[in-house]
Amino acid sequence: MKKIAVIPARYAATRFPGKLMELLGDRPVITRTYEAAVETGLFDAVIVATDSDVIAGEIRARGGTVAMTRSDHESGTDRIAEAVAGIEADVIVNVQGDTPFVNADALQRLLGLFDDPAVQVASLMDPITDPAELQNPNVVKVVVDLGNNSLFFSRSVLPYPRNTSITIPHYRHIGVYAFRKAALLQFTQWPVTPLEDAEKIECLRFLEHGVPLRMALTDPIGVDINTPEDLAKARETWRE
Repeated sequence: MKKIAVIPARYAATRFPGKLMELLGDRPVITRTYEAAVETGLFDAVIVATDSDVIAGEIRARGGTVAMTRSDHESGTDRIAEAVAGIEADVIVNVQGDTPFVNADALQRLLGLFDDPAVQVASLMDPITDPAELQNPNVVKVVVDLGNNSLFFSRSVLPYPRNTSITIPHYRHIGVYAFRKAALLQFTQWPVTPLEDAEKIECLRFLEHGVPLRMALTDPIGVDINTPEDLAKARETWRE
C-alpha cells in the first residue's frame, strides 16, 4: 500500500494569517510539521501543498518537496486533491500544517484503519478533559457510533450533557485525515454543503454525502495552532 502525506499550507489563514511561518524554537511551524511527518518513517513521500512562495521557499531550503497549488481552494482537502491528482497512491494522509507535534503512534493508528476495506476516509480524535476546551468554538468536537464511525462534527458542545448523572465522553477532532485516493478526488467534485458552510468544518461534506469517517482514538498529540494563544502554548510545550 503506497502511503503519501500531504501538508496543505495556506499563508493567509483566516483566524491567524501567517501562522505557519511563525517560529517554534528556531524554525517555522510549517517546517516543524514537515519534519515531524518525515521523521515518522511511515510514508513513501511527504509533500507540502501551498500557494505561498514564502512557504515553498522555506520547505525547499530544507530539502523538502513542494507542490504549488491554486490560491482559490475552499479547503485544505481540495488543495491536497490538486497536489496528488497525478501521483500514484493508495492512501493519502492530510497532515495539517499547524500540527507540529504530530507523531508516529497517532499516524500509525490512522493508517491501520485502512486494513478494513470498507474504510474510505479516516481521522483522529482524543479525549477532551478541560471544560474550557469543551466550550471553545475553535475546538472541533466529534461524536461516533459504536463502531467509531463519525456521526457529527461541531464547534458546539457535543454531545450536550443533559443527563448529569452519567459520565459523558467528549472527543476533540484532531484535523489529521486519511483518504483512499478515489474518495479524496470525489470530495472535490461536490460543492460546499450546508452544514459544512455553517460550521466551517470541511469533513462535514463527507457526512452530508453519506460517507462516514472512521475515527481512531489517540493520546493528545500536542497543540494545534489556530490562534496566537495556541502559538504561545506551543512555544511553551516546545521549550519543555
